[in-house]
Amino acid sequence: MSMRTIMMLLSIVGVLVLSGCTDGKAIAKVNGATISEEQFLAYLKLKRIPQQDTGRVERVLDDYLEREALTDAIEGSDLLDQVAIEEELREFKKQILISRYFERYLIDTVNEQAVRNFYAANPEQYESRQIKASHILVRTNPKMSDNERQALLTKAHEIYSKAKAGEDFAKLAEEFSEDRVSGKKGGDLGWLKEGAIDPKFSDKVFAMKPGEVSEPFATTFGFHIVRVDEGVKAVKRPYESVSGDIRYQLRQQAKEAEHKRILESAKIKKY
Repeated sequence: MSMRTIMMLLSIVGVLVLSGCTDGKAIAKVNGATISEEQFLAYLKLKRIPQQDTGRVERVLDDYLEREALTDAIEGSDLLDQVAIEEELREFKKQILISRYFERYLIDTVNEQAVRNFYAANPEQYESRQIKASHILVRTNPKMSDNERQALLTKAHEIYSKAKAGEDFAKLAEEFSEDRVSGKKGGDLGWLKEGAIDPKFSDKVFAMKPGEVSEPFATTFGFHIVRVDEGVKAVKRPYESVSGDIRYQLRQQAKEAEHKRILESAKIKKY
């Protein structure tokens, strides 16, 4: 194919692309085989090349036609394992068909309304129990002897006795707590989500009443004296923060169900 012919084809394609024509007209022939405009525009779409970018479209067409010519020339070569190539093509076709089918199926099946309906129908999955508490920590470590741990437990009880006697809990936390972060804030831990903290701590605190101060109890961090500042409340996570998780969950379920449905309708015999 001469350069003049190629340039002429490029000009034609530029005009066709800009005019938005998609009537399947021939834009080239390679060894007698027609290359249609529809084929080439589908290729541009596959490669995500904007039709309006005429300069790039022209360069792509040149490469497209060259590869068509090369493929046609070597397709029947004895150097190629035709059986292996055919199987590779079959596998690639399977992959593309399955991928494209489920991509389209899931877009139609798991839409925005489906996600919102699931959120509305399953409120308990997106609610958490929270409680507002403060604590005083007497820290321990695994290397301590029993006597050392007992001495710290005694210290914790002394602090607890001061709190029960009416001394200001926040001042006691500032003075005695070895959790320096909360200690500077009078022991304030803020709102705690059930299950998101140490299990022993969570079980103890969520069983307490507002205003109640606990006796010292142990966790892996040490001995805690806890005061519940505000009782348990249910907090629902906003739709925007969970919609992505819901969509993923529904897509997985829908894909598995459709996969199973299709295979159940298939007739497979293995010899």
